[in-house]
Amino acid sequence: MKIFKFLAMLTISVLFFTGCEDEEITNYAFQEISAPTNVSAIFDVSQDDTGTVTITPSGEGAQVFQVDLGNGETAELAAGESVTTAYAEGEYMVKIVAVGSTGLTSEYNQMLNISFKAPENLEIIIDQPASNPKLITVSATADNATVFDVYFGDVDDEEPTQLMPGESVQHTYAPGVYEITVVARGAGAATAEEDAIVIIPEATDPLKLPITYDMGTVNYAADVFGGTSYEIVVNPDLSGANTTESNVAAVTNSGANWEGIVYTLGEPVDFSGDDKIITMKVWSDVAQPVLLKFEGGVNDERQTEVVANHGGTGWEELSFNFATDAVKSFIDGNQGVGEPFVPTGQYAAMVIFFDGPGTTAGTFYIDDIMQESTAPDCVAETTENIDAANGPINWTFKTDDDEDFDFNPFGNIESEIVRNPKTDGINNSCNVQRVIKTPGCETWSGVGTEIPTAIDFTTTDKKIFKLKVLAETQTAEVTLRLEREPFPDVDPAEDRVAQITETGVWQELTFDFSDVDDKTFRSIIIYFERDASCDGDVYYFDDLIQTDGTGGGTPPASTTTSFPVDFETASNGGASANWTVFENVDNPALEIIANPDMTGNASATVAKFTARQDGQPFAGTITQLTNPFTLDASNAIVKMWVWKSKISDVGIKFENATQGSTGEIKVANTKVNEWEELTFDFSGVIGDPNNTNITGLVIFPDFEDRAAESVSYFDNITLNSTTGGGSGGGDPVVATSLPIDFESNETLQGVFESSQGVTGMPVSNPDMTGNNSSTVYEFNKANNAAWYSGIFHIFPNNIDLSQGTTFSIKVWSPKANVNVRFQLELEGSDASPNISVDQTVTQANTWVTLTYDFAGIIDTNNNYDKFVIFPDYDDVAQAPADGSVYYIDDIEQN
Repeated sequence: MKIFKFLAMLTISVLFFTGCEDEEITNYAFQEISAPTNVSAIFDVSQDDTGTVTITPSGEGAQVFQVDLGNGETAELAAGESVTTAYAEGEYMVKIVAVGSTGLTSEYNQMLNISFKAPENLEIIIDQPASNPKLITVSATADNATVFDVYFGDVDDEEPTQLMPGESVQHTYAPGVYEITVVARGAGAATAEEDAIVIIPEATDPLKLPITYDMGTVNYAADVFGGTSYEIVVNPDLSGANTTESNVAAVTNSGANWEGIVYTLGEPVDFSGDDKIITMKVWSDVAQPVLLKFEGGVNDERQTEVVANHGGTGWEELSFNFATDAVKSFIDGNQGVGEPFVPTGQYAAMVIFFDGPGTTAGTFYIDDIMQESTAPDCVAETTENIDAANGPINWTFKTDDDEDFDFNPFGNIESEIVRNPKTDGINNSCNVQRVIKTPGCETWSGVGTEIPTAIDFTTTDKKIFKLKVLAETQTAEVTLRLEREPFPDVDPAEDRVAQITETGVWQELTFDFSDVDDKTFRSIIIYFERDASCDGDVYYFDDLIQTDGTGGGTPPASTTTSFPVDFETASNGGASANWTVFENVDNPALEIIANPDMTGNASATVAKFTARQDGQPFAGTITQLTNPFTLDASNAIVKMWVWKSKISDVGIKFENATQGSTGEIKVANTKVNEWEELTFDFSGVIGDPNNTNITGLVIFPDFEDRAAESVSYFDNITLNSTTGGGSGGGDPVVATSLPIDFESNETLQGVFESSQGVTGMPVSNPDMTGNNSSTVYEFNKANNAAWYSGIFHIFPNNIDLSQGTTFSIKVWSPKANVNVRFQLELEGSDASPNISVDQTVTQANTWVTLTYDFAGIIDTNNNYDKFVIFPDYDDVAQAPADGSVYYIDDIEQN
């Protein structure tokens, strides 16, 4: 639930700039590498009702720009030059052709809408991916806007970033709370302005190999010693072994002996098998030794290290072979230092020294620390066909030295034919194509190719395409698009979408065009994460095969599941193939078995999960849903039956198509050796963007560190309404009006941030002194939860302010001098700013009444249908929650 609203700061109208995907297109898909890229333009619109616009085009590799101003005028400009013209009111298509040194061109089109009317209906759209919440994408719409100015709010004296209608801009933040301001401008003097609050969480995911420095949720902190300093920066030198514009680690040596950095790993590096080679990209402008050391043995394993020499040529990839080159590290009082030593255990700390014994000073960079996996030798491709005149398409990348045999990237991403990074599983071929969704690339980026002869769907019986894919970092949707011709003559075109469900393994996706019988296609486009912001994710694809569906290809790894998940049929989860087990050592399959205990649960079939002793606490299983859904009040209560032989947390979470999630909710069973129904309340995260288009159901049956292997059974997973219904009956109902005293089986709408363990529910009054109510509302502000965590409640109708502008609540706090904020809002509207009053609880461990007087600060003409309560609200220190539990009662309007 979003508590901070987009605030309408001015009500003046906004000039809308009609730019849509069809009107603003930069196409590089089938240009040569020497064609200009990143073609764009700055539009400087004078706000004096003259219609004067100055256009300054730009583009990498462009020598000349041919500009059609759309009003009958044209201009030819050198790089850096501008053209100025005066427009009458109306719409004008501005076309800019960038010409490179070879004569090859790229074209940029922008619809320019000139109006002297005042702007109106400004809306800010913010995309904040769960996989990298530090990177946001901002776009805006408005009626009558020519251009938008964006202020990201994280620097003083900020110069605005220009945003054209139909475009988007990206920005990377440090953790914190920021206010984004967007100003809409037209050709007249009037402007409009809106603000939006964005919250950038601290990175808390544990550090483990591979380390890329690009995952916004991972904490890449390192401890430094001996005078070294450390920070995460953008790659300053796109050359050599690292040409990707992404984040890297900067390590600055002061010139002392044995200074360096140490990473504490959330998942130890495992040398127990054959995978004993660590690779690391290192930038240095001086030749020097680089020492990689592992310590912190999980079972007190001997510290070990390897030295690799850097040539001082910039980015180089160094290899540290712990199978052949490792030696024993120095330990006080321990002999054998420097002796050969092959590690066979697990290590939780990784130390890096630049010129450890020497005194080399300077700044050096690190990227892509990886443990090489031992995979079977690849099998060379023996067949390939990319011309429909010779039969069905069979694109295998057998030919890897000809540009006609790869797919061309467009939209500022990187793509090329490479060696297969994982030759086990269903794809052992040698050549595949890699796609890197470079940070800052266009949301419509992809790869495409033009085949020599069109595929004729009026005659062919082979209308199904199969494609093998591997996602390196996150699951995603894959779109296969067939077009009549390459851009711009794409229509008629057909799109089909399939879902990658696992990372790190090859999967085969199917794209079924069987219903198409009247078209021909020469252009093939592949999109990964279409229309999503780019954050450095890496994908591979191979073996695009055209078939009739009766043979060829590998069966899908799993089928999908529908609610209720009762395991009685395959479609309702009753097949092991529906489920993927993860983080559980050897990942034994989820078993579908006969119910071992019919008492309390008469179902014939249930699921059995075996949690390995050495599995992660969060070992679990996931299934993909047949029917994606959006979380709302009709389905936010999840119920599940469990049978366990011990007490421990059970977790449930949802994932969307891009692996976004608000995290798991954990509930412990209270009974052992018998069936028990558990309830998981997701009402606190209704409205969160990650809970739209939910495609995955994840179960964590035994969420704890284990001293021994455990077996859990679960069954009958159902979605239920927040207002009752479903199994279990008698649940509290959401209050519909004030006052709220919780005595009539009422409850509040929910809490935020439940994904961080925050909970809220009616409970028996724990302290009848000073408040003799039987039932009160318990709010658990879980340890390390966000400082702004709180309670919210939405009424079906607006609060009647004629009944009073003073509100009171009873609060029980375990701490004294705690600030409690009470805030009024209008749900689902940006037109009414929220308004809040703070009060302090001065006594601990006793009931106190807080009064919030909005008289004099509230506009009674505004509408409010929602209140928010923030216990322990400190927007100065912004310290994470300490696990305190608060109680609320008797919410009244006076």
